[in-house]
Amino acid sequence: MASKASRVASFPTIKEVRTLLTQGVGSGGDYHNVKGGHWLIDSKISTPMSGYEQYRASRTSWGINVLGSFCVEIEATDGTKGFATGFGGPPACWLVAQHFRRFLIGADPRDTNHLFEQMYRASMFYGRKGLPVAVISVIDLAMWDLLGKIRNEPVYKLIGGATRERLDFYCTGPAPEAAKAMGFSGAKVPLPYSPGEGPEGMRKNIEFLRKHREAVGPDFPLRVDCYMSLNVPYTIEIAEKCKDLNIDWWEECLSPDDFDGHALLKRAHPTIKFTTGEHEFSRYGFRKLIEGRHIDILQPDVMWVGGMTELLKVSAMASAYDLPVVPHASGPYSYHFVVSQTNSPFQEYLANSPDGKSVLPVFGNLFTNEPIPTKGYLNVSELDKPGFGLEINPDAGLIDAAAVLNLDSAPGKTLQPPPQNEESTDVDGSA
Repeated sequence: MASKASRVASFPTIKEVRTLLTQGVGSGGDYHNVKGGHWLIDSKISTPMSGYEQYRASRTSWGINVLGSFCVEIEATDGTKGFATGFGGPPACWLVAQHFRRFLIGADPRDTNHLFEQMYRASMFYGRKGLPVAVISVIDLAMWDLLGKIRNEPVYKLIGGATRERLDFYCTGPAPEAAKAMGFSGAKVPLPYSPGEGPEGMRKNIEFLRKHREAVGPDFPLRVDCYMSLNVPYTIEIAEKCKDLNIDWWEECLSPDDFDGHALLKRAHPTIKFTTGEHEFSRYGFRKLIEGRHIDILQPDVMWVGGMTELLKVSAMASAYDLPVVPHASGPYSYHFVVSQTNSPFQEYLANSPDGKSVLPVFGNLFTNEPIPTKGYLNVSELDKPGFGLEINPDAGLIDAAAVLNLDSAPGKTLQPPPQNEESTDVDGSA
């Protein structure tokens, strides 16, 4: 009989890491990489760029989809492959190939904490937030997919198991009445006008929200996404003027860095719910949000925050403060997380149809079997496949990034190490 040590040593290690790019639009982890006319990019939505008139008509005008999607495939020594998608395009592929790959080749994929820490700390001088952590997130998700496939278990079973038999959803989109008709438990709409559009914009915002409240009735949960575009005085004013509309929560009103601003909002409106977190990164970013006790619901995106490994740490911190965690979008990656957590009561579905009035796969045509909610919910049994359970569509048109990036001509490749003298010398040349 083999010893315990030899059995442990026989677990597959990481043999290769590949990155792939999606062709065209509507496929993969960049939510905003969609065709023109889609509500996500071409409807009236308040953004941090709405203060500039030339960038109000479409979110693509200022570059919300400039990076595009990318995918990571991790192959183990036994031939098993893990796969995940996210946003970042060619720059993300470059970071994987030129920086993060060195920590992965030969590593045990079960060492998710160790590998996250190495990648995070090694990129701290240029990362900590934004694209570098989003790239680490996709690598991490691919590792969890690989682990699930090697062990022949769904990811949610690897991170604590199920806490319920079905997963309920609310819908983010332009048509709350359609979300209600489809069976979703609530709806969230994007706020159309920003502070830069003055008193008239404020009036139109209130009319917009009043219209949707009338359409769904007085009791259906109606939420508002402000996409980092407001400031403290504007948020306090619009929340006051909309008290009679019974808005369930106001989301991401302020810049992600305005931690003190959240305290002012809560001081002005202690009984109104404010949420944020989709553009926050790592447990360090969420520590301040959690400890301040000014946020009512946290909304990390598992494809951005640091992957499943880091999201579990954020969730553990939040649970100690009885704070709900309701992840931002992310499709099945979020579904596996939510069903395993007692402090994650439901999940967001981001309407991926052009008019936002029907349910389509979150990742477009990238997978052949992406589970989607029906009548506003999903049975947990639908997640009972190895890993994240997603099968790559052979017609998705994925491109090996190595053929695009010309990695052999990377600047670092042309730099030669300094000559090594037999005797070291001081700066002035003396021995």
